[in-house]
Amino acid sequence: MQLQTQYSIFLVNKPGVLANVCRTLADRKVNIMAMTLVDTSEHGVLRLVVADADHRKTEQVLKQLNLPQAKTDVLCIELPNEPGAMAGIAEKLGRAHININYAYATGGAKGGRTTCVLKVADVKKAEKIISPKGRAGRDNKRKLRAAPGRRR
Repeated sequence: MQLQTQYSIFLVNKPGVLANVCRTLADRKVNIMAMTLVDTSEHGVLRLVVADADHRKTEQVLKQLNLPQAKTDVLCIELPNEPGAMAGIAEKLGRAHININYAYATGGAKGGRTTCVLKVADVKKAEKIISPKGRAGRDNKRKLRAAPGRRR
C-alpha cells in the first residue's frame, strides 16, 4: 500500500483531448499507473496516478496543456486479481467507519495483481487499518502471501 498523489484534470468533451494528454505525458516519459475518466454533459474528469516520483514532469505537462486540475492524496493498494480481494478491503474500512468516496482499479492479468486506488475520508486511519503492520492488515497480508501468482 502506498500513499500517492492523484491528479483530477478537467477536460473538454471533444474527440482527441484525452489522446493529447496521454501522448504529452508519454513524450515526457511519465507512466500512467492508474486512471479513470468520468463525464458530465459539459466536461470530463480524468483522474490519474502517475509514476513520477517528484511530480515535476506531470505538473509541467499539465501547465503546458493549460488544463484545470486539482491534487489529492489517495491510497494505492496492490491486490490479487481474484474474487473478494476488494470486498475484504471495503469491509475493513467499513467496520472502521471510514467512508470510501470513490475507487477505481487497474486491469490485472488473470491470476495476477491489480492496483486499487481509493479516495477515503480519513487517509491516516485507513492506512493503519489496511497496513500489514496493523492488526486488521494481518489478515490481508496473509491473503496476499497466499494469492496465486504472488511475486516475491
